[in-house]
Amino acid sequence: MMKVLILSTSPRRGLTLRFCRYLLAVVRDQHPGSSVSMMDFCDFDISMASQDEFPNPTSDFQGRLLSEWKSASLIVLCSPEYNWTASAATFVLLERLGSRSFSEFFENKVFALAGVSSGRGGRQPALDMSRVLSKIIGFLSASSIVSPKILEVHDAGINLDEHAESQGHAAFENAVSAFAAYSLAAAERWNPQAK
Repeated sequence: MMKVLILSTSPRRGLTLRFCRYLLAVVRDQHPGSSVSMMDFCDFDISMASQDEFPNPTSDFQGRLLSEWKSASLIVLCSPEYNWTASAATFVLLERLGSRSFSEFFENKVFALAGVSSGRGGRQPALDMSRVLSKIIGFLSASSIVSPKILEVHDAGINLDEHAESQGHAAFENAVSAFAAYSLAAAERWNPQAK
C-alpha cells in the first residue's frame, strides 16, 4: 500500500493548512487504496541548531513527523510564500534531516512540492524546496527523486473557503488534480512495491 504524507510547513493555521486539507481529499479520492496522512507545523519545535540528532525522547510533534516521513513513499511539502521563498520552518527541517544520520529518510521517496500564495505566487517556494531537496539527495547518494511537476497555488483564499472546500474555479481544481495524479504516478513508478 502506498503511504502519502502531506506537510503543511507553516506554523500558522492559515491558507497553507487549508490547501493541504483540500489536497488530502483530492489524493484520497484519486488513490483510495493508499494511506494518506497530513501534518501541520502549528506545533513545530525543531531547533535551528545544526545537530545530527533529535532529543531523546523526541517531542510528540517530532516523533510523529519522523515516523510518518520514514514510512511514506510520497512526501508532499506545501509551503506558504514568505518573502518570496518557503517558510523558515521548512528549511530548518531540511537542515536537520539533511545529514548522514538521517540518510534512510531519503531512500525510496518521491518528493512533490507546492507553494501557496494568497495572490499570484507560489512558484519560488516550490523551486527553492526542490533545489534544497535535490542537493540533500545528491549529497547522501540517496535513491529518491524530486518530482519535476510543482504546483503554484494562486489565490488560495479565493479558491478555497474556510472549510477547505473548492469555490468551483475549474483552473484551480484541474491544476490540483493534475498535480496529485502526477505525484501519485511518479511514486508508483519509482517504488512499485508501494502500490
